[in-house]
Amino acid sequence: MAKKEHIVSYSADELQAMRARGESKSEWARAAAMTDAEIEAAIAADPDEAGMVVDWTRASVDMPNPKAVLNMRVDRDVLEFFRRGGRGYQTKINAVLRSYVEQMSHEDKR
Repeated sequence: MAKKEHIVSYSADELQAMRARGESKSEWARAAAMTDAEIEAAIAADPDEAGMVVDWTRASVDMPNPKAVLNMRVDRDVLEFFRRGGRGYQTKINAVLRSYVEQMSHEDKR
């Protein structure tokens, strides 16, 4: 799949306003009028979908383990480093800790 040169994000309200102004590039009426066979044919003709076969018979839904609540003290500069990254900083802290745990687990097995 070709890499996009320029990616723009919009909120749901912005998208709704764009559609109201007629700025949508999607042809929703044409898409809604397509039959299932036409949709399948369009997907088959898409080069990004070429050869892609998805076997949903063995798909499963795995619920994530619930997170534990933790109150801990960390150096202020460490916390500020993660907070500067914006939303999701706690998830990033968890990812760093998980990486450390995995590295230590691999070393223990050696």
